[in-house]
Amino acid sequence: MEYITLNNQVTMPILGLGTYQLKGNSGIETIKNAINLGYTLIDTAQMYQNEREVGIAIKESNVNRENLFITTKICTPNTTYEKAEKAIDISLKNLQTDYIDLLLIHEPYDTSTEMYKAFEKAYINGKVRAIGISNFNESEYLDFIDKCSVIPAINQVECHIMYNKKELQHTMKKYGTVLMGYSPFAQGNGNLFVDNDIMNIGKKYNKTSSQVMLRHLIQRDIPTIPKASSVERLKENLDVFNFTLNDNDVQIINSKNQNKSFFGWD
Repeated sequence: MEYITLNNQVTMPILGLGTYQLKGNSGIETIKNAINLGYTLIDTAQMYQNEREVGIAIKESNVNRENLFITTKICTPNTTYEKAEKAIDISLKNLQTDYIDLLLIHEPYDTSTEMYKAFEKAYINGKVRAIGISNFNESEYLDFIDKCSVIPAINQVECHIMYNKKELQHTMKKYGTVLMGYSPFAQGNGNLFVDNDIMNIGKKYNKTSSQVMLRHLIQRDIPTIPKASSVERLKENLDVFNFTLNDNDVQIINSKNQNKSFFGWD
């Protein structure tokens, strides 16, 4: 595993498990499998309605809590200071933990700065190890950091080879915020898994297209959280730390960028 150091010196795994749609007993088993395979970064959110499953999986896994990095996100209707403060305690209870490693505002709200004050308090009080935001574009990010006391450690956004977010990453780096990418495979859009160029790069290293796409983000120092449910795919996504893309590979991959979102957050 490789790690990223955040702006408060907390270290974070560069690859983790996205848990969107992992619910119920099958979700618990998938998360437990991931942890036992070596995943230590687990990303959830109140919007996903599966914090409880994540908490159970952590308790039932064979890994100590202090060796895991748990991320969750607060969303509407918890968009006031008081509601955000209560929502943090709800997440702690659901996750069965005394602290959250990374807490994010799930998307920009009119009252994001008010919510963030509750985050800052939780950070100061040790309930949270790092705080940040999600789905903020460049102008929203720049406006936000003018109004907060603690610069966000992370802005989690859609990021893949067809939407590489290089400009946003460059801008945030000046202020110490790391770009964290979700949906590294563009949810299967754009035929990326069967793109001849990506497949040919993979063949050189005996890797799949998925592994090439993940490795590209990792070499850009972008933490990413691919979702998977089968043990085979969990293993495959984790097996990306034993090869390095060369400059020509990177140039080919960069040519795929279309600045195209598949979610409409921006």
